[in-house]
Amino acid sequence: MPAGAERRGLPQGRYLWLLCAFALKLCQAEAPVQEEKLSVSTSNLPCWMVEEFVVAEECAPCSSFQAKTTPECGATGNVEKITCSLSKKSEFKSCRSALMEQYLFWKFEGAVVGVAVVFACLVIIRQRQLDRKALEKVRKQIESI
Repeated sequence: MPAGAERRGLPQGRYLWLLCAFALKLCQAEAPVQEEKLSVSTSNLPCWMVEEFVVAEECAPCSSFQAKTTPECGATGNVEKITCSLSKKSEFKSCRSALMEQYLFWKFEGAVVGVAVVFACLVIIRQRQLDRKALEKVRKQIESI
């Protein structure tokens, strides 16, 4: 092995060790936890986040009136009416409908298949290029004999 090859490999290895040490320090670092942040006021939270609830109306698309007046409609466009057990309050909660989940699933599946087709085509094209180069190399070797 030439002497220059060893010298070129050392700095890269040194940087790799520094990067690993830095990543290890980041993983071991602990963020200070402030006690004020741990105590959350439950008065601001909706009742369904702090107590048991029963679903009064199943998940349904928001009406045009609800979309304008109910902030829970903004996230998904669907809401369900719930009744909290302890406080007996009725509130709306944002939810995801089965149809929307199915649509998102098939959209994701279509994207995965599309990416797979693109990469399969790239593999085929690259394999043909390599085959042509190999044939050309063999042809030149035969011609030189």
